[in-house]
Amino acid sequence: MVIPYIKYLLRSGNEHAIHSPFVYDLYTKVIRPKDRHSDYDQLQALRKQMLSSTEEIEVLDLGAGSRVNRSNKRKVRQIAKNAEKPERFGRLFHRLVRHYRPANVLELGTSLGLTTLYFAKANPAGKVTTLEGCPETVRLARTNFEKAGESGIEVVTGNIDETLGQTLQRQNQTLDMVYFDANHRYEPTVRYFEACLPFAGNDSLFIFDDIYWSDEMTQAWEYIKAHPQVTVTVDLFWIGLVYFRKEQVKENFVLRF
Repeated sequence: MVIPYIKYLLRSGNEHAIHSPFVYDLYTKVIRPKDRHSDYDQLQALRKQMLSSTEEIEVLDLGAGSRVNRSNKRKVRQIAKNAEKPERFGRLFHRLVRHYRPANVLELGTSLGLTTLYFAKANPAGKVTTLEGCPETVRLARTNFEKAGESGIEVVTGNIDETLGQTLQRQNQTLDMVYFDANHRYEPTVRYFEACLPFAGNDSLFIFDDIYWSDEMTQAWEYIKAHPQVTVTVDLFWIGLVYFRKEQVKENFVLRF
């Protein structure tokens, strides 16, 4: 990922390169700020517990797998280090939820549930549904939800290829915010995106994880940016933000984070 990151650094700008009022507001008020919130300390303490855990579990990996560990037996601390998004992204997700106040958030890929908690803590009045294929990581995620006092998170366990469509049809409502962090390959990423599209509203936000993780993910990101229903995208290298605002001119922004 070194070469893609160098290219990103050369192309990316800051608030001085933004001429869209919508994106300028997003960047200066949500993406760029380094804030403090009472939720952060609790979730960081939980992260440290996971990073120090020597418990070993059997991982059912239905996605592209881990770049670091090819074994199905993994220590919890390895999962926390390699599979969970770093704290600064959790804080960004927390700020995005506080900014937009989505009534519902759908997450594809729960892992240990740390990122899920940033979504849930940011808006207690909202609903968070998270889908995960591995029963053992779901067990640990549920424990983390209990420790954090978040009993209202809905967890759907099973192959996302099967559970996503079922969940969308059952809920049958506009998806205010979706976080795609499940199968880091081209075909599943595009398929999950297109499955969620009919439920996207004008103000919906889709967040894609690891858009430069592999050639396949970069190809999927290019497909998503070019999709006719997508108007604004924000490339932060590690994640991509996707908007469907019909009042916006179609444009792709590459910004520093």
